[in-house]
Amino acid sequence: MAGTSSTQLFFAATQYAAATVTAALRSGQFGARADHRRILVVSDVSSSPELGKPFSELPGFDRLRPEFDEVRSWNDFIRPFHPAGWGPREQDAPLWQRAVREAWNLGDGPVEIACESIQANPSQAVAMIFGESPIHIYADGLMSYGPTRSKVDPLIGSRVERLLHLDLVPGLKPLLLTEFGVEPEIIPTDAFVKVLAELADATTDFGTGEDSGADEEESGAEAPALLLGQYLSLLDILTVQEEEELHLRMLRGAVARGHRRIVFKPHPSAPAQWSRRLEEEAERLGARLTIRSGPVLAEVLYQRLNPALVVACFSTALLTAATFYDLPVARAGTELLLERLTPYQNSNRVPVTIVDALLPPLEEQGTHRPNEQLAELVSTVGFAMQPQIYPGLRPTAERYLSEYLTPRVLTYFKRRRLTSLALPGGVPPQLAFLPRNATVRRVARSARSIKRATLG
Repeated sequence: MAGTSSTQLFFAATQYAAATVTAALRSGQFGARADHRRILVVSDVSSSPELGKPFSELPGFDRLRPEFDEVRSWNDFIRPFHPAGWGPREQDAPLWQRAVREAWNLGDGPVEIACESIQANPSQAVAMIFGESPIHIYADGLMSYGPTRSKVDPLIGSRVERLLHLDLVPGLKPLLLTEFGVEPEIIPTDAFVKVLAELADATTDFGTGEDSGADEEESGAEAPALLLGQYLSLLDILTVQEEEELHLRMLRGAVARGHRRIVFKPHPSAPAQWSRRLEEEAERLGARLTIRSGPVLAEVLYQRLNPALVVACFSTALLTAATFYDLPVARAGTELLLERLTPYQNSNRVPVTIVDALLPPLEEQGTHRPNEQLAELVSTVGFAMQPQIYPGLRPTAERYLSEYLTPRVLTYFKRRRLTSLALPGGVPPQLAFLPRNATVRRVARSARSIKRATLG
C-alpha cells in the first residue's frame, strides 16, 4: 500500500464489481479512508454503451456511492473510443497520464489502481497510462480460479500487489497471476453479503414480463425456481437456437422437479423472442412464468424471492447462491460447453469445469457436493490451458491424470491436447496420425454409410 495522501482509482464495469470493491473498502483492505482520495471510475464495455445507462445511474447505487469521494466515467473521458477496444500507444502513455491527472485534478501525487481483468481493456490501458503505479486486481467471478488467459507484460504483471477475490469455492486457491507470485486475498463474505442486502433493500424495479409478479412476496406464496440466462450465443459458444433450447431445458427440468412457479432472469442483452418461447412452453406445461428483465442482480432476487431452486449453465451466481445463501442449485448444459469451448485455452473453461464438478445436474436430485480432488483438477486443466505460463504445474497434472483418469474426468480435456503435452490419457503416439489421415477418414465415412444403410 502506498503512503498517505495518495489517490486510489477503482475501475468497475458492473454494479456487481462495484459491490465487490465496496465490500473490500468496508473491510479495510484499502487502508484508512482518511489517508486516500478514492475515485470510482465507471466504464460500460457493452457493444452499444450509448443505448444503455451506466450502473452509477441505476437503483441501488446510492448505497455504494458514500465509499467514494468522486465518480468518473471512463467512457466519457476517452470518447469516441470504446473502452473495451482502446488502449494507448506505449509512447503516448505519459501524455495520457498527464491528461487524466489534469481532467480529474489528481495533481502530481501517487496513484494506486484497483481494476478487474488485467489482460483486457480498460484495465490494461490504465495500467499502461499509470506505468509506475501499484496495481490491485479484484475478481468477482470464477475466472480467478483459472490461469491467466494470455501472457501479461512483465512491466505490468510485476506491479500487481495482490488478487482480491470472493470466496466462491472455499478451500480453492486462485491460479490467476500466480506466475508473478501474486498472493490471493479473500474479501470477507459477510461484508459482501451485507452490501448485496443493501442493494436488495434499495431495489424496487424488478423488470417486466408476462406475469407482473406483484404477489411474489406475499405471505405463504410458493417459492419459485429461478432460471438464469447468460447469453452464451453472444460469445459464440452456442448458437442462438442452442441457447434458446437450453433455456427451455431449464424450464422443463424445473417443472419436472415439481416447481410450478418459475422466474426467468434473462441476460440484459438477450433477444425478446427467447422469453416468448419460454412463456409458450410454460403455458403448455401448466407453470406460471415471470420474466425479470432489466439489470437487477441475481443476488438481489435471491434475497427478495428466496427461490426454492436456482438453475443456470455456469454462471458465477450459482456459486453465490450455494455458498453465500445456502440455496439449492442445479446446472444445465455444462457437458455441451465442455465440448464446444474453443480454443482449449478459452477462459470460460475453468468456470465451466468447477460448476460441472461441484454442482448437480438439473435432471438429478442432488445438492452442492464437495470434490476432494477439485484443486488438482483445476490445476491440471490450468496447465493444459497454459503450459508455457505454468510449467511448474506439470507434476500435478501428471499425478492427477495417472491416479484419477476416468471417462468423466476425460470430459474436462481433449485427447489431442493431452497428447501434445505428453500427459496421461492422450492418444498413443503410434495412433496419433489417424484422425489427420485423409484415407483413413474416407474409409471410416464409407463404413459408417454402409452401417447406416444396413440398419435402415
